[in-house]
This record gives sequence, structure tokens and C-alpha cells, in this order.
Amino acid sequence: MGFFSKRSVSNLGEKKKDMPEGLWVKCPSCNESLYEQTLAKNLRVCVHCDHHFTLNSDERIASLVDEGSFREIDADLDSVNALGFKDYLGKVKAYQAKTGLNEAVVTGKATIDGMPVVLAIMDFRFLGASMGSVVGEKITRAIELATKERCSVIIFSASGGARMHEGILSLMQMAKTCGALARHSDAKLPYISVLTHPTTGGVTASFATIGDIILAEPKCMIGFAGPRVVKETTHADLPPGFQTAEFMKEHGLVDRIVPRAQMRDILAKLLSYIQCKNAA
Repeated sequence: MGFFSKRSVSNLGEKKKDMPEGLWVKCPSCNESLYEQTLAKNLRVCVHCDHHFTLNSDERIASLVDEGSFREIDADLDSVNALGFKDYLGKVKAYQAKTGLNEAVVTGKATIDGMPVVLAIMDFRFLGASMGSVVGEKITRAIELATKERCSVIIFSASGGARMHEGILSLMQMAKTCGALARHSDAKLPYISVLTHPTTGGVTASFATIGDIILAEPKCMIGFAGPRVVKETTHADLPPGFQTAEFMKEHGLVDRIVPRAQMRDILAKLLSYIQCKNAA
């Protein structure tokens, strides 16, 4: 045998991973690699280009409310397969196991800078935050609770639209949520709507865009149908930035674009002003 011998791949032993998964995230906007822990501390906003990654409901609540003040309501509501859609409940159970959520919206009572609010936070991880009967019912109950307790209601929207598995029953939630908001308005109580990426379909066409004050996160997509569908239907070239928050603000749908790091402070200022007006 020669002094120098060639080693085979099998002699190298078990292949080791260079790096554990999940430590780094690539920004889809600037392509920079971001350390996961740094991204989480920065409210999942890219430190290089300010791209706003999706927040889940737990992260969103923690970034907004006074520590320890959130109390979830209607957590036990569960979907039924009223139309017999094939394997619908199987999908729901799978997403429940994957996300730890019961449905695509989390509702509850909390305080922001000491001021009471009722919150509804949609979570895109759960079936694209599509609006089915349970989502509509939970949002309606949250609005009705805010009306009963005479406080503001804040809804954070992020949705692919109405849930196709429930057909007309999902579309009925558009009218139900808007009806509850109309009664809330009749009681001279405020509703703040916050649009996040993406807010589309039946959610956009109902409660998301009828707030007394409408805020949006930077560059989030807001629209009814997607840009490809709109272009194919109208046979027209779409303007630059079509269906972004900035485009919607320019055309009057959105009142203000609020970076995520400023959201809590802006909401606190609005709630403080609203409380002073109501007291007067």
C-alpha cells in the first residue's frame, strides 16, 4: 500500500449539517440574509429595507397591548362542514395542529396604554386567513362586545378573502360583520381598521375598508381581486404600485401608513383622542 492512499466517501463518516435550519431568513425584497432572532426582535421588519414580514397573531398581540392585559374570547368556536365540502374538516384539523390556533382570527379584550379595547387579529397562517362562518362569528361577537362595553374595536385584517369551502355561508359573513359595525357606529363608538399584507377578497369588500380610521402597514397588498385577474378582466395596463398601501392612500382608501414599530404608539394616541372626544 502506498504512503498516500485515497480516502473514499464512506470513510468520511456521517454527513453533518453545516448549520441548523431556521437560523437565517432571506428577505424577499432586498435578498439580504437576516438572523432570525434579530428579525424577531425587530418585529419581523427587515433591518436593511424595512420589508414587513407577516406577523402571527401572538406576535401581533404582544407588540400592541399592555403586558398581561389580553384576555381571549370565543376561543372554543369550531368550524362545521355544512355544505359537505370534501375533506374540509380534515384541512381545518391539520391547520389547527400546525398553527396551534382554533381558527383564522383571534379575538379578545385588552388595554393599550391603559385604555380598554376589543381586538380581532387575523392570522394568515390558518388557511390564508380565509373568512368562514367561525371567523365572521368571532369578529361579529367582538364588535358586539365592544358596543356593549362602550369601547373601541380594532381589527387587524390579513386575508385571502371568503372561504370557498363554505360557499354562500362565508359570503354571508360580509353582511353580518358590517351590520354589527353599523350598530357600533350608531352607538357613536369608534372602529379602527388596520390593513396588513395581504388584505383581499370579501374581507376587503366588507369590514376591512369601512373603519372610521383606516391604517395600513407599508407596501401591503390591498384589493378585491388580484392584479392578474384585474388585468385580464379590464384588458388594461395597471398603474405602478397598483393595490399597494401607498397607492390606496394616494387614492383616499387609507388614512395613514404606519410602520409596525410605530403602530402601538399611533393607536394609543388615536384612542386617547377618541376618549377625550367621547368624554366631551
